[in-house]
Amino acid sequence: MLRNRKWWFLLSALSALVLLSGCTPNTAQKTTEELQNSSGWWDSNVVYWFSLMLDKFAEWFGGEYGLSILVLTVIVRTLILPLSIKQFRNSKAMQKLQPEMMKIREKYKDNPQQQQQEMMKLYQEHQVNPLAGCLPLIVQMPIFIALYRAITVNVEISTHQFLWLELGEKDPYYILPIIAACTTFIQSYMMMTMNPQQQMGPMKALMFIFPIMIFIMALSFPSALPLYWIYTNIYTIIQNYFMYGRSPKPEGTGKEAMPNEKTGGNRKNSGSGGKKRSKSARR
Repeated sequence: MLRNRKWWFLLSALSALVLLSGCTPNTAQKTTEELQNSSGWWDSNVVYWFSLMLDKFAEWFGGEYGLSILVLTVIVRTLILPLSIKQFRNSKAMQKLQPEMMKIREKYKDNPQQQQQEMMKLYQEHQVNPLAGCLPLIVQMPIFIALYRAITVNVEISTHQFLWLELGEKDPYYILPIIAACTTFIQSYMMMTMNPQQQMGPMKALMFIFPIMIFIMALSFPSALPLYWIYTNIYTIIQNYFMYGRSPKPEGTGKEAMPNEKTGGNRKNSGSGGKKRSKSARR
């Protein structure tokens, strides 16, 4: 049940992102001063500050907004890093509890309500929140939406050239959409291989769905947006490498919590195997 809730939450967040991204590119371009004087509370009190930081960072780099987007992305991701670390620790704790969770599922397999109650007791005893993985996403969404909109509506960005790109226009060579999709896939694949809890069916599906959607959206979006996604993905890949790739593997894995019938079969097979080995030893 908890896994299904997380799955539906991720789908809802993805749908919100798609809806947002479908509407944002058509927004009228504004200067940072116009955002400050905007009648909308969100633009004047939140988006304005992100747009102002983009302008200031661009000044530091001789007007290069491509580097300004990079700096702001790194700052935002670093500020929310404590949430990612908390999610990482919670994930490790959940992995260690997998054997106990498997026993509860086996013991109360005919009583789902009691099984759920015992699971909650186990979580409370070890101070683990099974939905903690959703918390960073909930906190990040307003921040990323504001940054996303600031990049989109800032008129200075829309008229700026960075490398071969016009940041306010689509990439004519489709290089950014390809890189954005590839880095999204690498990020998802790393999470799948480094975190056994992510190896369930719905999460595997997301590993392929996200890159495809990012690629399709990046084809029609101004280059500044795929550039921001690429920066974010690279930061996350490096972060996950140091958090998951360099940490010792936990004793429990997500596979131990798979359907319980297999465990019974394995025990029977191991028992019969033991008898065969003892007979051969006597001979």
